[in-house]
Amino acid sequence: MKGKRILAAMSGGVDSSVAALLLQREGWEVIGISMDLYDFSQVRKDRAGTCCSLDDLYDARRVCDTLGIPYYVLNLREEFRREVIDPFIREYATGRTPNPCILCNEHLKFRALLRKADELGAEGIATGHYAVILREPSGRCRLFAGEDPAKDQSYFLFSLESERLARIRFPVGEMTKEQVRKVAYGAGMPVFEKKESQDICFVTDDSYARFLSRTGIEEREGHFLDREGNVLGIHKGVLRYTVGQRKGLGIAAKEPLYVVAIDAEKNEVVLGTENDTLSAGATAGRCTFVAGAPPAREFRATAKVRYRHPGVGVQVRVEGDRLEAVFDSPQRSVTPGQALVLYDGREVLGGGWIECANGSRS
Repeated sequence: MKGKRILAAMSGGVDSSVAALLLQREGWEVIGISMDLYDFSQVRKDRAGTCCSLDDLYDARRVCDTLGIPYYVLNLREEFRREVIDPFIREYATGRTPNPCILCNEHLKFRALLRKADELGAEGIATGHYAVILREPSGRCRLFAGEDPAKDQSYFLFSLESERLARIRFPVGEMTKEQVRKVAYGAGMPVFEKKESQDICFVTDDSYARFLSRTGIEEREGHFLDREGNVLGIHKGVLRYTVGQRKGLGIAAKEPLYVVAIDAEKNEVVLGTENDTLSAGATAGRCTFVAGAPPAREFRATAKVRYRHPGVGVQVRVEGDRLEAVFDSPQRSVTPGQALVLYDGREVLGGGWIECANGSRS
């Protein structure tokens, strides 16, 4: 690798810092780069676990100084607004629950940064994601879950196709978090004990509803309904709810109630019992596959319907860029707007965005 240049995407956290260190030890000419995505001046000072804030950029610069590598900050605020924040707002306004981290990976980390790599004459980019890329002699690249199941981030990377994976590296993908921290400590990195980023970075006060209301979306009271259409009470605005939610409903009932559906057009939130949150399957759209195409029109796989979902066996049928997945057993809180990601063992096949849950409880 001696003499080959690569961009290391630096979040200011321990994972990306160790990724840059490992690349340097392999002989790469490493350039550290961070993304300036958002005005974090309104973030609560006591809110831990953000990413890409001014403090994070400062930490990234300190790490690069420790490694003796150049460091740059790329202003991507306009792209972040267009590709991540605006879709986030639109999805919530239609009653869906979006996953902006996947969009950030797709459009910024692994698209905008690859363009910058081209400008700087670099082979590609590297990040601190916990995932594994297998490079075959043919040039094909396959994506696998990280070795540490507690930290695996392959769910967020399902939209990366083989061609882009060929220019990406995940140096810590086969390590555990504990191993990463030990490497950082041994190298004298100032971030070896830094807390992990959590939640959505641009929701600055921990309230999605307040963030969305500031964007101009009107919050209107409406009806809580049961599954038969009977009015149960008044809700404070559909922006405050997500499928599967139990807390904060303010409805007294004989047994716990959950959000089972949201109709933003009618301004209605449907409530039901825990069993009512079960679905037999899901429809997903805007589907992509790592190999460029699905393994077959119909095939078996394991599906994850949210990040921490343990996975369920599914029968998949693909039609164009949409798919129907039938679960081996009913799944709880299948949420429109989230990603449905398909695996073959640890290998990521691809996935899409959940449009609706299908089937009834059993």
